[in-house]
Amino acid sequence: MFETGTRSHISDVRTVGVPVSDQERALAFYVSELGFEKRLDVPFGDGLRWIEVAPSGATTSLALLPAAGHTAIGIDTHIRLATGDAAADHAELASRGVDVDAEVIPYPVPMFSLRDPDGNTLYLVQQPSGQS
Repeated sequence: MFETGTRSHISDVRTVGVPVSDQERALAFYVSELGFEKRLDVPFGDGLRWIEVAPSGATTSLALLPAAGHTAIGIDTHIRLATGDAAADHAELASRGVDVDAEVIPYPVPMFSLRDPDGNTLYLVQQPSGQS
């Protein structure tokens, strides 16, 4: 068994950053196409914006970060988004022109990947029955 030793006061994952080339375009995609809500949009630094979006009720948000310097866009974010019905979400997103995989992978649970306007890959994973 792994022993943790001294415990911190960390209680949750708050925000995960996604690099984008155009914050306004990314905001429109995550809100209009994926149905996220805008949680925060405030200026910071020298003309920059801090924008956070998330599914309604989620504790973790995505920060739409302006790509700068050596920050790459079009990456595999390794972010898994939860859904109750991967097939229905796949059909809906595809009908709206979102860049989704050709089909839902049925195992280990139904899932598919999608790409935002910058080509950043996210995954939609159906939660097993009884999990939220």
